[in-house]
Amino acid sequence: MVGKILSKYILKEMNILIVEDESRIAKRIERMTRDILGDTLQSLKQINTLHEALLFIENNSLDLVLLDLNLNGDNGFDLLTTAVSESFHTIIISANKDQAITAFEYGVLDFVPKPFNRERLHKALHKVITKEKTNTNDIKFLAIKKRQRIQLIPIEDVLYIKGAGAYTELFLVDGKKELHDKSLEKLEQLLSYSFERIHKSYLLKMSEVNEIIVESGSKYIAELKNGERIPIGRTKYKDIKAKWL
Repeated sequence: MVGKILSKYILKEMNILIVEDESRIAKRIERMTRDILGDTLQSLKQINTLHEALLFIENNSLDLVLLDLNLNGDNGFDLLTTAVSESFHTIIISANKDQAITAFEYGVLDFVPKPFNRERLHKALHKVITKEKTNTNDIKFLAIKKRQRIQLIPIEDVLYIKGAGAYTELFLVDGKKELHDKSLEKLEQLLSYSFERIHKSYLLKMSEVNEIIVESGSKYIAELKNGERIPIGRTKYKDIKAKWL
């Protein structure tokens, strides 16, 4: 029943990776996930080591990773920094509750503490399916892949984000531009606390707006403190103007 209810939100079948070293827990996560998602689940893979998970992520298309932070003694954060730079969302399922804040700072969508029940996992998966926006400012970094390494970009250094097809471009305070593998929609979901979708192609940090300008031809512009000008969508103008004021 739940799978049928959620299916109306899903535009395509989902590919999910579970990274968990305890077989009993991994099977429980798989069973619950299959029950919740129903026939909207295309593939569900279980892996129990850090190395295998990294290889699988590198060679497969995914929509979601469900990740434990303790993998046979290996630190799951070594995988997390790679995972959050990818196009998919990441949800942590871990008994290490003291690491939740750090996980959110890296840009995970949710942190499910062990022990967990079906309702808590359902809540986490619901965020992925319905594209529910986060309402906290916990995220501190955006991880990008650069020269075959992972680089953490502080959120405070990002002025605005522009959609570039399946990717996004991060425009930074120092004038540099970096490419991120996540779509504008996924970053909007993670960054909704401090960034606003002002246009179909732009996410803008509202604290950087110096003035909102109306030009002839019903063109709306957000002028930033550094002088850059970003278009505002016609349907978004009133809402953006109200939030800025």
